[in-house]
Amino acid sequence: MLQLFGKKPWMRQRLTVSAAIGLGSGLYCWFLMCHLHQGAGDFGWALRLAQRLLAGQNLYDTPFEQYPLTAAFFALPFVRLQPEVAAGFFWGISSFLLAFGLTRHGYRRLLIFLAYPYWAGILFAQWSPIIASAALFPLLLPVTMAKPQIGLPILLTYLDRRGLIACVLLAILSLIVKPSWPLLWIRQFGHYEHFIPLMILPGPLLLLALLRGRDRDARLLLLAAAMPQRWFFDAFTLWLIPKTGRELLWTVLISWGAGIWRQYQFPHSFNQVGRWAVIFLYLPMLAVVLLRKRGPYDPAKSPNSSAHAANSGVE
Repeated sequence: MLQLFGKKPWMRQRLTVSAAIGLGSGLYCWFLMCHLHQGAGDFGWALRLAQRLLAGQNLYDTPFEQYPLTAAFFALPFVRLQPEVAAGFFWGISSFLLAFGLTRHGYRRLLIFLAYPYWAGILFAQWSPIIASAALFPLLLPVTMAKPQIGLPILLTYLDRRGLIACVLLAILSLIVKPSWPLLWIRQFGHYEHFIPLMILPGPLLLLALLRGRDRDARLLLLAAAMPQRWFFDAFTLWLIPKTGRELLWTVLISWGAGIWRQYQFPHSFNQVGRWAVIFLYLPMLAVVLLRKRGPYDPAKSPNSSAHAANSGVE
């Protein structure tokens, strides 16, 4: 009986905190899009894809359209909104879902919202937060197919039966709607300017994560480092790796080294972006993985966890 009374207030508290984060971040994203005249930012390309799909037009009539058709399905609910409003809703919903998933075992992991890649992403209404949330909700795994170079590491490390079925259904639906889209999309690859963390010094050091190959966080780090990326916001999903307050705090603080560097010296090439991403974002995560004395930290087993308190009926 005490258990029932403990769980409901805890759930309401989680929803309240997550909604506050979603609302605040969504409004701020909307403000930035308006103030910086960004339209819908990067999310605008998914909106454009959805609009052209509805109009029966050529999906890939410009080399700048580099999203797969699967991204268009997630943009469909927003196509009738003003671009800035659509970006705000998209970012707010993404942040809400991520926050709600993270608070399952307490509020400590909300520190990831202080990481520099999150704030770099809000300037462009990026996909990283909602893709990160897919690791926490299996039925959201199809969203990883909207931006595969960021989503594939999440998909491969967090895939389960429900997520697999959902992904297969989305893939089948996209082929029914436009059977030729994969070939059209592949032709766009040559226009994607990028860096691959593993291929840029000191990126090869990340191969040391193989020493912890049984650790899911190590596999996530390696897979992410092997993916083509463009900017610092693409690394935000790495903040699924730190679990303890100490890990979160020092990786968040170090991440701002990239932000400070970018503020005073704008990069002249994607190799420069990649090098600083490796130094300030990837190598700290490698340290987290290697310095753990045992297996990955399990917050559900922590006696200090808020979830533990709720489950014991004392919340």
